[in-house]
Amino acid sequence: MKTKKEEITKPKVDMLNGPVAMKILLFALPIAISGILQQMFNAADVAVVGKFAGGSALAAVGGNSPLVNLFIGALSGLSIGTNIVIAQMIGRRDGEGISKAVHTSMLFAVYSGVALMAVGMAAAPVLLQLIGSPDDVIDQATLYLRIYFIGLPFAVVYNFGAAVLRSIGDTKRPMICLLFTGVVNLLLNLLLVIVFHLGVAGVGIATTVANILSAAIIVLLLCREESSIHLQLSKLAISRPILIKILKIGGPAAVQSMVFSIANVSIQGGINSFGSRTIAGSAAALNFEVFDFYMITAFNQATVTFVGQNYAAGKNDRCGRITMICMMEAAIGVILMIAVFFAGKNFWIGLYTSDTEIMKLAFIRMKYVLVVHFMCSVFEILGSSLRGKGYGMTPTVITVIGSVVFRVMWLLTVFKKSHTFITLLLVYPASWIFTDIMMIIAYTVINKKSPNKNQ
Repeated sequence: MKTKKEEITKPKVDMLNGPVAMKILLFALPIAISGILQQMFNAADVAVVGKFAGGSALAAVGGNSPLVNLFIGALSGLSIGTNIVIAQMIGRRDGEGISKAVHTSMLFAVYSGVALMAVGMAAAPVLLQLIGSPDDVIDQATLYLRIYFIGLPFAVVYNFGAAVLRSIGDTKRPMICLLFTGVVNLLLNLLLVIVFHLGVAGVGIATTVANILSAAIIVLLLCREESSIHLQLSKLAISRPILIKILKIGGPAAVQSMVFSIANVSIQGGINSFGSRTIAGSAAALNFEVFDFYMITAFNQATVTFVGQNYAAGKNDRCGRITMICMMEAAIGVILMIAVFFAGKNFWIGLYTSDTEIMKLAFIRMKYVLVVHFMCSVFEILGSSLRGKGYGMTPTVITVIGSVVFRVMWLLTVFKKSHTFITLLLVYPASWIFTDIMMIIAYTVINKKSPNKNQ
């Protein structure tokens, strides 16, 4: 008969035994769908204001994307620490530690979300000025950003709660949660913009309400959970040793997400120099890149979870195989999405705008950036594999060099010499190739030097 400890620490997916290809796919796809649904909050905002509130409103909402991603990316990166810490505890069958990690993570999510909300609301105008938002959109952009930040703590709670569920292999319930709240968001967008004519304020309110619902549902699911990830609100407390572990692993991932977003903010400044129509066109095309990136992110989550459990259990021979499978499945998934978006580009861009000039500019971004987006899967998956083994700083340093230093140098040299939209867009594939090469070298060297530091 199994002991209680064995029962409460048994994951929903057996990641330690048997073939993994189908398990990884079934684990990752709901995460990909969840991420896409979450991105649809912002995409719905952009589409509705573009169709019913005009090009300036489209630029105001779409131009905020790099800033929004900067904040939410930082907390999403930290939630990876929760995922890995709990996954490793499952590998070691530490039921008590899992419970402490859950309560520490959720309370930390509340504190950090509120702190970011306060900073974001106060700094919104300054942030928009720093990226050179045009005068004709900055007031609307500031309004949207401040409303969005009101819902940021709830988005953070959802992300950490979803990370807890993913650590035991449960990726379906977070997906269902976002499916429901995504529909609510879309309906509220249409109601507040078309019926009540609230413009950018309407889409901001809709997104905030959706984030509140997402957080409420994920907390309810954890409170009703009967395993070791059960959340009891009266037991919310910060365990300093566990928080340190989460920050040690998730901190570098958060830094990576932030610097990646900072680089994009810098590029957004270059895009802003071409005027509001270019901002609108770039913002429309960017949505498809974000959708693609969520496919990669899903397999990142699969990589850190599967590798984390197997590495903690001393099964390092499976870690390399898991990494390669995740990379191949991620690349295939992204390529399929790119094919769908590019083949139907007129339809997809038409969802956001009917302005022919804006559509042409969106097509240019798709041609030079979207079609090669699959290259991101190499450095992302290899970096996630290293994090799953506890090497959090190395992939972060590489990403900082490849995504920030390289891109800033491009802006200061190549783009400065040839100030065109295409030259600016070429920084993306160039930096991806550079980062891929560095990550492959680092992954190979680390695996040779330290096959399993837990053994």
